Amino acid sequence: MPNVGAWLSAHADLPRLDCEILLAHRLASARAGIIAHPERELNEHELATLDADAAALRDGMPLAYLTGRREFWGLEFDLTRDVLVPRPETETLVEAALAKIQSGQRILDLGTGSGAVAIAIAKSADIAVHASDNSTAAVCIARENARKLGVDVHFDISDWFSAVTGLFHLIVTNPPYVAEGDPHLPALRFEPTAALISGQDGLDAIRTIVKQAVTYLEADGWLLVEHGCDQAASVRQLFATAGFAGVATLPDLSGQDRVTLGQHNRSAEV
Repeated sequence: MPNVGAWLSAHADLPRLDCEILLAHRLASARAGIIAHPERELNEHELATLDADAAALRDGMPLAYLTGRREFWGLEFDLTRDVLVPRPETETLVEAALAKIQSGQRILDLGTGSGAVAIAIAKSADIAVHASDNSTAAVCIARENARKLGVDVHFDISDWFSAVTGLFHLIVTNPPYVAEGDPHLPALRFEPTAALISGQDGLDAIRTIVKQAVTYLEADGWLLVEHGCDQAASVRQLFATAGFAGVATLPDLSGQDRVTLGQHNRSAEV
């Protein structure tokens, strides 16, 4: 029977790290054990499963969907294809949120998906975290992640603000912001379309959120929105039109415009 080393050689066209992670996942081993024991034999079932995984990777399937896990903010989240794969640039949203909140305040994470943002914030601050998503499957995944990671987050099934009640000091969201026909969409075909695409310019969801958020923010509350790196100017204009003050855009770790924020200004309401 083939062994681990032979399997890695047969799939040398794929990223070595991804292959080692797949082997560790399928063989219920630590990655260090995979590296240390290339002579470990693979039975027929293991080989068939791993070869199918390799074919899926070549076709563009995210590794996280094959392992059912993804690390974010130093925490491991369970995933299915019902939710987006959490991305490193979204940690910018968490960092920005933590800089704006104090103990005892209430925050809301709209479109929570796997719960990554809400749970990361709940792990890092003594605050009341609420989160919502219009996907029942996503809310189920998020609740299970919160349970496994030992945090108390209140989850609701809600189409943006439809089931939300009360006021919040902070609203954060990583909504769909990819435009219809965007050339990057084929590479994202394994992820849920509803969590990606938002109208012809990708801004439909952000327009709705920015317009409605003022009803759910405290007088000095903040709205933080993740968006595409080429959408910052348009999003800042939406914030300004809605009467937000202190509007600014923050870069992610790669220097790309990623999160726009603004403070609710009740005196600007009409």
